[in-house]
Amino acid sequence: MTASPHTVSDVMTRTAVAVGSRASYKEIVELMDQWKISAMPVLAGEGRVIGVVSEADLLPKEEYRVDDGSLRDRPLADLTKAGAVYAEDLMSSPAVTVHADSTIAEAARIMARRHVKRLPVVDGLGLLDGVVSRSDLLKVFLRSDEDMAAEIRATVLADLPGTAGVDVVVEDGVVTLGGELRDRALLPLPARAVRAVEGVVDIRVDLHRPEVVAR
Repeated sequence: MTASPHTVSDVMTRTAVAVGSRASYKEIVELMDQWKISAMPVLAGEGRVIGVVSEADLLPKEEYRVDDGSLRDRPLADLTKAGAVYAEDLMSSPAVTVHADSTIAEAARIMARRHVKRLPVVDGLGLLDGVVSRSDLLKVFLRSDEDMAAEIRATVLADLPGTAGVDVVVEDGVVTLGGELRDRALLPLPARAVRAVEGVVDIRVDLHRPEVVAR
């Protein structure tokens, strides 16, 4: 059985496109177009991530191309980027990064909170290890139903008491727990554990107590 990918290292892109701090505006645009990416890390020295330059950092140059009298009310940072030529002046710094051993859920929360689409993956020294994107995080939902069902049986139900009579069916990522559960007080445990399995879209519970045969 293939183990469920729980960390960024399982889904990240290890060959990352990056630029140096003196990369020119046009060079950055050309690289983004060539590799079909919306942002890239900016590196210094031996590969330390010092910032990220994105499409949002590049757009002010076009947005403020014509001075129509409204520029006085715009943020100074945007006006500065409109006149910038090199990555070191265009980039957003410090970079929002993540470590390879961070969970996929942690990476997703960082992206949501910081409103970014891609995160440089760095080691303990801040050196670039790779890049993880929103689409990378969604790879966990490409797992087969059979693979998830096998994992749930082997690593969830096998470790929980009283679940010997529980059946697992997975269809299009939706898990149905059926069969018998002797102690109804245990019901939240398998449901919570299954929801934490990577690739699960939803969970449905159809469990009942085993019938007691009268003697």
